[in-house]
Amino acid sequence: MKTYFFLLSLLLSSFSPSSFPPSFPAPVVDVCVYGGTSAGVMAAVAAKRAGKSVVLIEPGKHLGGLTAGGLGATDIGNKVAVTGLSRDFYRRIGQHYGHLEQWTFEPHVAENLFAAYLREAGITPVMNRRLRSVQKSGNQLVALVLEPSLTVPVVQRRGPGQTQTIAAKQFIDCSYEGDLMAMAGVAFTVGREANSQYGETWNGVQLLDKHQFPEGVDPYRIPGKPESGLLYGVSMAKLLPNGSGDQTIQAYNYRMCLTDDPTNRLPITKPAGYDSTKYELLLRQIQKKVPNELTWNLMHFVMMPNHKTDINNCGGLSTDMIGANHDYPNASYARRAEIIRDHELYTKGFFYFIGHDPRMPKHLRDEMLQWGYPKDEYADNEHFSHQLYIREARRMVGDYIMTQANCEGKATVTDGIGMAAYTMDSHNCQRLVVEKAGVAMVRNEGDVQVGGFGPYPISYRALLPKPADCTNLIVPVCLSASHIAYGSIRMEPVFMVLGQTAGVAAVQAIDQGRTVQQIDVARLQRTLRDNPLLDGSSPELLIDNDDSARVVRRGNWQRITKGSKYGTSALVSADGQPATVRFSARDLKPGRYRIYMYNPTRAGGGGNPDQVALQSDKADRVQIRIFNGKVDKALIVNQQRQNNDWITLGEHMVVAGQVPYVELATAGSAQPTVADAVLFLPVK
Repeated sequence: MKTYFFLLSLLLSSFSPSSFPPSFPAPVVDVCVYGGTSAGVMAAVAAKRAGKSVVLIEPGKHLGGLTAGGLGATDIGNKVAVTGLSRDFYRRIGQHYGHLEQWTFEPHVAENLFAAYLREAGITPVMNRRLRSVQKSGNQLVALVLEPSLTVPVVQRRGPGQTQTIAAKQFIDCSYEGDLMAMAGVAFTVGREANSQYGETWNGVQLLDKHQFPEGVDPYRIPGKPESGLLYGVSMAKLLPNGSGDQTIQAYNYRMCLTDDPTNRLPITKPAGYDSTKYELLLRQIQKKVPNELTWNLMHFVMMPNHKTDINNCGGLSTDMIGANHDYPNASYARRAEIIRDHELYTKGFFYFIGHDPRMPKHLRDEMLQWGYPKDEYADNEHFSHQLYIREARRMVGDYIMTQANCEGKATVTDGIGMAAYTMDSHNCQRLVVEKAGVAMVRNEGDVQVGGFGPYPISYRALLPKPADCTNLIVPVCLSASHIAYGSIRMEPVFMVLGQTAGVAAVQAIDQGRTVQQIDVARLQRTLRDNPLLDGSSPELLIDNDDSARVVRRGNWQRITKGSKYGTSALVSADGQPATVRFSARDLKPGRYRIYMYNPTRAGGGGNPDQVALQSDKADRVQIRIFNGKVDKALIVNQQRQNNDWITLGEHMVVAGQVPYVELATAGSAQPTVADAVLFLPVK
């Protein structure tokens, strides 16, 4: 596949790399983070907590990227992969809503929390400053040159109206686009590799059945007449053989926050330049099968707290604007703005079309009209999300490339510094005309959803450029991975984990006087494990049922791998006979702890921890025994409540003595008992 290098000499004629602008002496900091995404905030906080001076640069007006831009239904895969500051983020979200941790939340709550992290760390982010150029000396970055502020007229002579130069010892690119990486001359790629390149099976062109049109949807403006031209959104490209590489990328969309609360709802009005013909395919899709409701038919609703949604793509034609983003990764800022605006207008038009076009079934129009833009979200952007979902843009080509083999556990690494746990997930890349039995029809191509594997480690080397390209840059977002492996890694909780890793590694490189490629990775791994919040506090102890060194079970237990479990499995009492599972807290330091047990669903998963759930296929009486090292205490827990959530077992003082433990026992309930994970959380 073609590898791209950003050619600064062709793009930048107004700046001389041999000197800093005389009116602005370059401030020198230890660590410079570009991109105020969720990863960028955590990278900056990590470096600052480790004692270094930090500058965080955000090209736009908002912090937190997509986590604060509408993706409130967190794509996790498996919660055991969420560690360190990332886990702390979801714990603090949970505190806001009255839970230990929470994975569904409102956009403004997330953005306020990211701002709080920076305030607590004493970091004032540089906002509205895009990257103009970089200075390098050999294979080392020296400084970044930022464009004038987007909110200040360029004619202004001083202050934010001028370019700004920031020099640093170490740099971290946390942008979704990889702009710093590209300007630094680091090798990268865009698009899908052929399966043959890395010995994969799910990369490249894939014509499958997910988010697909029903068979027989005609692609032409006048059905059956190719000479009338193609409907909006259908490409003239030809379908390549399965597994072929190309330059297409998976579709972008907005994760939409709407509300059905009349007191907080603004109507969805006709957007500028509205053109109903853009949604003709939706009508033809519905003609084949009229959906009963919007959810899981035309869009994927997940409810957030306070009557809000996170809406994602679902079906043949939905919120994904398939094919409209292919030139986004390498485009100019102006061209990207056009693409972003096109997606915004398409999305607004899509919702307006469903609610107002008389050709739509009335029950769908009526349902759509129950929803509107929330008054208390995105107040500075007409209550519409400020962050397009950049699912994939540039991807670095480093010394180690994560591939399908890593996802499936066929290739392992010893320098793992975080885990990924999501399915190999790619949204559709193209909308094509495909013939079947001589009949032309519309088909989406590129959607892949393949899982069935457990959490797997991400190599530290995948965050690093090749040494010849740059020795003081870390890239935790546009990391080195094939298209299909990136589809598994690219989740916001993982980006936060990798951002923290980058911040700690940058500090370690400074302290050791080494390049980022030369640091002691074992030391990096120990720091992330033993000091996960980088504040010197005692790490929590999370014991999973698969931890054979700490967990002993007696009686007949069935190991299940479905449901919302922590780790790769949970245990279910199999025959109604007496049975116990003991979680021994070996090596736990004496002190006060809040103790929790995780309460998974037995099958399926999902659910909203904001609401109290009932599930009658689990025990309503589970006997819990807590031993603190000297004495024990008995509790009774109802597992039919608080599904997909931590159940508190209270606060306990662990003392020196014998090994403390938590033991679950069947207690005569007619339904099965479930044993999964136990958490000892230090009380600060």
